[in-house]
Amino acid sequence: MARLSVLIADGNPVIRAGLAAILCAAEDLDVTAQAEDGREALSLTRRHAPDVILLDVRMPGVDGISALPHLVQLAPVLMLTYSREAEIICEALSLGAGGYLVHGEFTTDELLRAVRDAPLGRPHFTPTAASALLAELRSSSHPQRAVAQSSERMHNSVVFGLSSREVEIMDLIASGMSNQQIAAACFISEKTVKNHINRIFAKLQSATRSEAIARWLGTARPGVTGHG
Repeated sequence: MARLSVLIADGNPVIRAGLAAILCAAEDLDVTAQAEDGREALSLTRRHAPDVILLDVRMPGVDGISALPHLVQLAPVLMLTYSREAEIICEALSLGAGGYLVHGEFTTDELLRAVRDAPLGRPHFTPTAASALLAELRSSSHPQRAVAQSSERMHNSVVFGLSSREVEIMDLIASGMSNQQIAAACFISEKTVKNHINRIFAKLQSATRSEAIARWLGTARPGVTGHG
């Protein structure tokens, strides 16, 4: 099995050492370099050409957000940080980060899966990042439309009888996430996601994702069957 090379960029040497120990314990991962700020991360990335970069936001010298636009041109970047601010999360994703993990919100196995999926273009988000992304998607439309859709969404959650978890998953479906991405964001298995979706589709009387989204956002009425 080909090993994936990883570069860790974090201003805290203790965190770097801990991450390196976790990653190197996996048979298919190898930490090829460690950087303490964005400038060193860029230099080491050019030298070692890692398969994945783990990047912190706040570092001495050049911070992660400043280095990110340059790093994503060289390798997939997965944000791994304590920074939970919605503005920072959205900025990192808009600049090309392939996922956003907040410390304390993921297990070792989830970290390893996110690292392995990064080169494949499969994003992973911990709950804080997923919530920020959803909020940004909702507010990106015209404010009046966003308010109307929010009101319709609350009304539909009662009308269709969705549980709080089903409401959360339906929102992620409406944001365009795949089953795998939803599983990562909610820290549940893809099988559990599929079970939730089957129940959601039954309650929304929908056979497809697009039909369910239309009804959830209030652009179609229950009992009206779409085509295609």
